[in-house]
Amino acid sequence: MIEMAISEHFGHTETFGIYRMTQGDCRLLETREVDHTCLGQHSSLSAMEGILETITDCHAVFVAKTGDGPTAKPSAKGLRAVSGYGGEAIEESLLDYARRDAAGEEPA
Repeated sequence: MIEMAISEHFGHTETFGIYRMTQGDCRLLETREVDHTCLGQHSSLSAMEGILETITDCHAVFVAKTGDGPTAKPSAKGLRAVSGYGGEAIEESLLDYARRDAAGEEPA
């Protein structure tokens, strides 16, 4: 099994892996393709809205890096932008996040 890592900057992401969490386990359900928002020094507002619509049914979005604007926009829709696991293995990061969240701790 190849261990995938959280390695994309939010604005450069073209594919999101959608995972389901159960007690002590996580499973990849599907991938969802999106248009990336970063256009050099500018960003595409329509692409951002498309991304948010694509992942609106999720609890959190994990990215390697995100700017202040891309952090605020998901938060306004009830979606937590998590960037503290950049470079880490996806499944281990999801399990750590779920454990911390359930314990009332601040996730990484």
